[in-house]
Amino acid sequence: MAGARQRADSPLSAAAPLTGLFGGSFNPAHGGHRRVSLFAIGALGLDEMWWLVSPGNVLKPVAGMAPLEARLASAMRQARGTRIRATAIERELGTRFTVDTLRAIRRRYPRRRFVWIMGADNLAQFHRWKDWRAIAREMPIAVIARPGYDAVALASPAMAWLRRWRQRPGQFVSGAMRSAPALTILRFDPDTRSASAIRAADPEWARRYRSAPVRDAVTHRPVRRGKP
Repeated sequence: MAGARQRADSPLSAAAPLTGLFGGSFNPAHGGHRRVSLFAIGALGLDEMWWLVSPGNVLKPVAGMAPLEARLASAMRQARGTRIRATAIERELGTRFTVDTLRAIRRRYPRRRFVWIMGADNLAQFHRWKDWRAIAREMPIAVIARPGYDAVALASPAMAWLRRWRQRPGQFVSGAMRSAPALTILRFDPDTRSASAIRAADPEWARRYRSAPVRDAVTHRPVRRGKP
């Protein structure tokens, strides 16, 4: 893919801010998201982590999905005092699939380096994503191991293809950021918190954010109420 790789001779390869992109529904965001993101920031030497709060996940049902504004507000609360920035930029970009979002973000922010971050549960189903090989060629990928998913992730069709580009975390940080595909797997102490458990315990959690004004932490534009 012409122009898609972060080449070693690029002036961005050493000087540009290194930004992790971590997508999800954040329905709601919780301390587990924060903890694993802070771990990834430290492990990869990221300057920032952007939480891409999805307008809608094509692999998840709409039922039970809180409005985008509530989910973004919960993410912004969890991100306080950190180098995490919560954004609903996908709605502004008008993209639906991850591959299109990542391409649009790289076009919009050409002076940043990016790494896509996902959990092992997503790696296990990565081969179901639209143009997943193109995602891997767009930017390096860091996978955070999750108990119960590691075995199926390592045996997945996507891992069979990505395995040739797997590197240790130290190699990934020092060299692989210059080109893609590149893959590293980060081992992390398990965190049992989950959004589904929070929703089960507090089905009306989104009401607390109903009247809260929300301004996107990346685009700095207000996020107005609309469809989930």
